[in-house]
Amino acid sequence: MGRFKRVCVFCGSNSGNKKIFSDSALDLGRELVERKMDLVYGGGSVGLMGLVSQTVHDGGCHVLGIIPKALVPVEISGKSVGEVLTVLSMHERKAEMSSRADAFIALPGGYGTMEELLEMIAWSHLGIHGKPVGVLNVDGYYDGLLGLFDKGVEEGFINPSSRTIVVSATTAAELINKLEEYILQHHQVAPTQSWKVEENHNANF
Repeated sequence: MGRFKRVCVFCGSNSGNKKIFSDSALDLGRELVERKMDLVYGGGSVGLMGLVSQTVHDGGCHVLGIIPKALVPVEISGKSVGEVLTVLSMHERKAEMSSRADAFIALPGGYGTMEELLEMIAWSHLGIHGKPVGVLNVDGYYDGLLGLFDKGVEEGFINPSSRTIVVSATTAAELINKLEEYILQHHQVAPTQSWKVEENHNANF
């Protein structure tokens, strides 16, 4: 058994213009099945989301899709895959994804995928969670974003230790191996426990 029981995958509701993107989504799904890891994802049945979720579901692992009510008619085509949790907002979707997963992986995707990825990176930096965050850099798709992170370090906006938050690889197997070996190195802005105390306090009102 690996280090993780449930992995959250962020990815596009489109398939992209290159076959390699779809192939990588299928490969990631098969890799999760091989390692007996369950999937948490955005709940859609189209694009890369549909490929990953269907592969994991067909492989016998549990699939949990978390989707805002407004996106159900847009991102679910036909029958949904696995268990679906419908929420009211994007904020609630990301909070549920974060709490239910042991690690995060971003496949290629658009604004939504990048926003979800960046929020999990920022939450790690802040100390809200200490879970590994990985980028599956298929065909150099994330070269520009990873370069921007390096630029942030160079210009003094990102602490060099915080640059280690983002793990990247070009294949699913290599990426999951790196995530399983990940050790938190950066200084969290606030301890994770302090965020949990705050959340519990707010829940009482």
